[in-house]
Amino acid sequence: MSPLIRAVIDSHALRHNLRVIRARAAGARVIAVVKANAYGHGLAGTALALDEADALAVARLEEALALRAAGIGTRIVLLEGVFSLAELAEAIYERLDLVVHDASQIELLERLPEASARCPLWVKIDTGMNRLGFPPREFPAALARLRGLSSPPREIRLVTHLACANEREDEVTRAQLQRFRAATHGLEYEVSIANSAALFGAVPTGCHWVRPGLALYGASPFADCDAGSLGLLPVMTLMSSVIAVRHIARGESVGYGGRWAAPQDSAIAIVAAGYGDGVHRSLANGAVVLVNGVRAPLVGSVSMDMLAVDVSELPGVRVGAPVVLWGEGLPVEETARCAGTIAYELLCSVSPRVPLEPR
Repeated sequence: MSPLIRAVIDSHALRHNLRVIRARAAGARVIAVVKANAYGHGLAGTALALDEADALAVARLEEALALRAAGIGTRIVLLEGVFSLAELAEAIYERLDLVVHDASQIELLERLPEASARCPLWVKIDTGMNRLGFPPREFPAALARLRGLSSPPREIRLVTHLACANEREDEVTRAQLQRFRAATHGLEYEVSIANSAALFGAVPTGCHWVRPGLALYGASPFADCDAGSLGLLPVMTLMSSVIAVRHIARGESVGYGGRWAAPQDSAIAIVAAGYGDGVHRSLANGAVVLVNGVRAPLVGSVSMDMLAVDVSELPGVRVGAPVVLWGEGLPVEETARCAGTIAYELLCSVSPRVPLEPR
């Protein structure tokens, strides 16, 4: 018997999305971003399904080590780099690419000269995100230090990150691209700029490498369209089942706090899914799920293990009826809007207690 709640992961959709992205990339190589447990989709399984990607990207060393332990030999880019000599030594051993975004990381390379000869380096320029990277005024000195290492760097590439690419025709994006081009003028290194939003938003980045994340998983980075209009397929379908059907009289409330009262005699399906599974408590009354493939509204508060759905208009709903919380037939972007958040957060919030079920 299948678990009551599970996240069904469609590897065929994942590979389809990679093909769509590669077509959009216009010849650039693709770094598939699989950080944060592949946005909730399962780190190792996702990486194995993305064997045609040119590289994988993770945020932290632990994620890279987990991939190597799973037998994945694909090139791995460590987006936050390393922060100690011990981490740098592990990166050398595991053949990782390192993002260098701070002077302290250059110092580590100076203290362990063999690293730069064995680990490809991606030098990050902060063009306006103001998180990680060398400001343009500091970048020339940082690059000079790297080029002057006693062991010449095996490879150097340049990278930046766009803050507002999901907002079409945004002036911030144009300004960031101008700063990047000015900072790198005359340099003949490969560059990586485009994330999912830049790839699908007609941002003229001129990349050698692109770094899609959300789009790989079949969700849109834009507020004004869902992934289907971009040619993408949902990879995760979060599913559960009805575990009880209650018939309540007009005026009776449902769930903690009595947030919702029945406007008429109603049939209420109780579903085995809650915020303990990653279904946000902030979902407003009126957000929908699919019960037997038909849209039906949530009512009352989402609790830790259960939520309630008004199925008064759906005759024949019984215990065991399948419920889709998001995914195939119900875009995660729609559910995210009802929760007052973004698709990234919903996908990453799926609890470890929810089994991942390959399709």
